[in-house]
Amino acid sequence: MGCGSCGTGTPNGCKSNGGCSTGGCNRLNVHDWLRDLPIDDVATQCKVVEVSFKQGSRKEFFKNTTLQHFEKGDYVTVEGVNGFDLGEISLTGELVRIQLKKRGTDEFSPEMKKILRPSNERDLETYHISKSREAAMLSRSRAAARDLRLEMKLSEVELQADGKKGTFFYTADDRIDFRELIRTFAGEFKVKVEMRQIGIRQEAAKVGGIGSCGRELCCSTWLHDFKSVNTTAARYQNLSINQTKLSGQCGRLKCCLNFELDTYLDALQAFPDYADTLQTVMGQAFLIKKDIFKNLMWYTLPNNTKHYPLTIDRVVEIKQLNKQGIAVEELQAIELISGKPKEVEPSFVDVVGQISLRTLEKNDRRRRDQQRNNNDRRPNYNDRGNDRNNDRSQDRNNNASAGPSNRPNNGPNNNRPNNSHFNRPNQGGSGPRPNNNNGPRPNNGPSRPNQGPSNAPSNNEPA
Repeated sequence: MGCGSCGTGTPNGCKSNGGCSTGGCNRLNVHDWLRDLPIDDVATQCKVVEVSFKQGSRKEFFKNTTLQHFEKGDYVTVEGVNGFDLGEISLTGELVRIQLKKRGTDEFSPEMKKILRPSNERDLETYHISKSREAAMLSRSRAAARDLRLEMKLSEVELQADGKKGTFFYTADDRIDFRELIRTFAGEFKVKVEMRQIGIRQEAAKVGGIGSCGRELCCSTWLHDFKSVNTTAARYQNLSINQTKLSGQCGRLKCCLNFELDTYLDALQAFPDYADTLQTVMGQAFLIKKDIFKNLMWYTLPNNTKHYPLTIDRVVEIKQLNKQGIAVEELQAIELISGKPKEVEPSFVDVVGQISLRTLEKNDRRRRDQQRNNNDRRPNYNDRGNDRNNDRSQDRNNNASAGPSNRPNNGPNNNRPNNSHFNRPNQGGSGPRPNNNNGPRPNNGPSRPNQGPSNAPSNNEPA
């Protein structure tokens, strides 16, 4: 969350140091809508300014007796306890008179403290040195209270700008005897000690934080007065009495329960009193809730879980009949129309003859065939080796069963093995080859090629 309202560019209004949503880096700021208007009469102008201390956690009014005109955001040195203090101007002009009237403070009171001068560099340096001691003092003071076994909680320590006075804010349920504690603080811190008891709500305002609504706490940003809150405010608004949901970060009931209470009380004036029960023929009807902004009262009947919303006029009418001893037969509950539009139910349409079952079957068959073809086209890498072996064996069988008559006699074939089931080529003549399956071969001797006439004598002829 950035701080876009201040000119420094740093988120000084965040980290529980102030409220960015209020228009500045201080808590409990008031928007000065008269700031840019010209001043008509300087003599009648309000001479009191509002000064905030410690990022708006404390605000006081001081009289401007100097002739210098101060603007919102200027640092001024004011009167303190036995010294001086330093604060920031948070409001000037005519709106200060309205705030004085709201706080019940007299503008011309002689007891009102004064502004000494505009803050110089030396005042600012002393102020920062004093503020740097607060964290260590708070830690040491809590340890001292624990050693003395005091049932109290120290929430904040505020030092004066000159370091001569320290205010210790604490919360406690009972009275605390802190005389010994004050002597310990005065001897260790060398300051004038002031113990100020605050409530739980004021402590939450000083600590700050984010509420359940998602925004900064009202007590940390704009809420000045803390009014008592009780569970009656929740009952008027028809809220469930749940302590966890109705409690704030301080552990008390939320202050925002009082914000809309007047609106609910004005709306409840139109509802009849003593209308918790109604007499009917079916039994006694009991009031379960009131819808304040719709002017409806919800009743339920015995042995029935249904809720009946009745208008205020109908409830008044039934109460008058009950006073006369007449029990109504019906409550005449109204029918509530929800904000959502009702869904239109589809009407019946006669589609006989428009859709053919044969067409649906044909489309279904075509879809199945297409799915089957897609499955067949997918390769199966596991069966690829088996298919290759099967194809080789099938080709070998086809070549063996083709027969010798289909191959020409082109001479010897050196590439083919000399097996008994292969036919040898006929090298001696051009006649047909003998078939091994029809009987023994006629020439068992070596076959010699015909090389022409020979002069050698034959075995049958005489030499």
